[in-house]
Order: sequence, then C-alpha cells, then structure tokens
Amino acid sequence: MAPTSDGRRPGGEKRPHITRPHLPRRTLLKGGAAALGAAGALGAAGCAKVPTGDTLARLKSQGIVRLGIAGEAPYGFINDEGEFTGEAVELAKVIFGRLGVRKVQPVATDFSSLIPGLNSQQFDCVSAGMYINKDRCAQVVFADPEYQMLDSFLVKKTNPLGLRSYQDVKRKKARIATGTGYAEIEYAVAAGIPEKDIVILQDPVAGLNAVSAGRVDVFAGTALTGREVTRKSKDVEATEPFAPIVDGRKKIDGGGFAFRKLDAGLRDAFNVEIHKMKKSGELFRILKPFGFTASEMTTLTAEELCR
Repeated sequence: MAPTSDGRRPGGEKRPHITRPHLPRRTLLKGGAAALGAAGALGAAGCAKVPTGDTLARLKSQGIVRLGIAGEAPYGFINDEGEFTGEAVELAKVIFGRLGVRKVQPVATDFSSLIPGLNSQQFDCVSAGMYINKDRCAQVVFADPEYQMLDSFLVKKTNPLGLRSYQDVKRKKARIATGTGYAEIEYAVAAGIPEKDIVILQDPVAGLNAVSAGRVDVFAGTALTGREVTRKSKDVEATEPFAPIVDGRKKIDGGGFAFRKLDAGLRDAFNVEIHKMKKSGELFRILKPFGFTASEMTTLTAEELCR
C-alpha cells in the first residue's frame, strides 16, 4: 500500500527522492508488481460482487481506492524506500483525499491488462501514462488530461543526421527504434516507415544504449522520456520536442485517469477537483518533481482527444 503524502509536495518544490526505472509506457514493473498483482486479484474476487451504484459513496465507506498502474516512472513506481510514488499516485492521493477517500492503494499490472482489469473491477480507476484516444474511449471514460505530451528522439550528440521528425527518418533512411507498444510505432508508420523496419527495444535505456553503440540512428519516445534518460549521457542527446504528423495533422497526446463507463459520476467528481488544481497551479506543482514542464500542462479535454 502506498504511503500517505508528506504534505509538502503538492504545495512546494521539494524534489522527491526517487529511483527512475527506465521502463517503457507499456511494461510491467518487475518486482513489486507480482506481489501487488496477487493482492489485486484477491481484492477483485470480493469487488466483483459489489453491485453497481454510487461508486464514490462506496469508496468513501471503504476508505480506500485501488489505482491500477503499469509500474513505470514517472507515472507510478517504487522508490528507493520501497514505497509507491509517481505523478499518478501523488495526484490520486490529493484528489481522492478531497473526495473523502482516505487511502490510495496502487496495484501494478501489465499495461495491456489495465483496461480489462478496470472493467472487471480489479481496480477502481487506472492511470499509467495512458494516452486518451478514440479506441480507449469506446471502452472507458476518461477524466480530462493532466498533461499533454510531444515526441522526442534520442540521437547522437549534435544530431549528425539532422533527425527532427519521422519524415526526416523516412527521407534519410535512418535506422529507427522505439519501445514495445509505444504510440511512436503508429507515428512512424504514418510517416511511411515500414513497420518491419522499426526495431522494438525493451525500454528507453536500451534505446539510449543502441543509439550510443551505433546499432540504430534514433530511438523515438516522449519528450519527457528523452529528457530523463539522457540526463547523464555523454554521447546521446534528446531532440527538441515535436508533434508527430498523422493524416496531415499535428498529433498532440494527452494522458489521464480512466474509469468504468458506469462510473461517469466518479469521473465527473474527479474532474471538478483536477480543474480546480489546474486553475490554481497546484497540478503543476505536483507533476513538476517528476520531470514535467510548464509546457506540458494542458487545457485539452477528454472529449477532444476521444474524437
């Protein structure tokens, strides 16, 4: 179970002491996930029998909300002290606390299991760097996104091939890699890069190592990933963030919390709080210690991203 907030992060600039496991947005945190997955399974057995109704009232009565995560920094992960933290975990603590739910219990699972697990009542909501898109909106309801995200490339220092877009990669026949299940696969294919030519690697660290060793020319990921993984690199850098072009339009992604379709009322209550936090600047103060910048705060809505 995740610890309660120390009370300073939401209103201050204290950077948390964290370990940033460089795992892709689609992978499982190996270690704590097995135990917590088992705990989630046990909880699901009882939860599946709970009748539908006022979910927020039920959560307040229980005093706990189960948050499905994918075990990945900076969204939800285990720090050096063996405690769960991350932007999703810390944000959930604040918002659900204000909704009258005392504790947040993060439950780690594989990314692909999050929506199925949510709809089978293993979790009460999920948040794992999950982009809001049309396909997912057909299965769940999303709160408005807490951040927006552009892409970035990992390249050799000085970017010798001048790769600043997927179209550049296509035109210069550069060797490209990305992570398992990454949205960047779709963006590369949209630029005309054959999917068979895209090297799939385990995580951004593997991507950095591949670029450093010259096995690929570029690793595609999010701007946040690029900043974090190259922070101490001597020979690999991240390009300036950019919006991929899909069907002739710039694609700006946004990530947010997902809820069961029957729990639209809970989503609405969550939205009220997140909008207050956006207006006051508190949302950015919570996300900033996890590597987010002011440019990644957003006024996008889930409705816009679901189209």
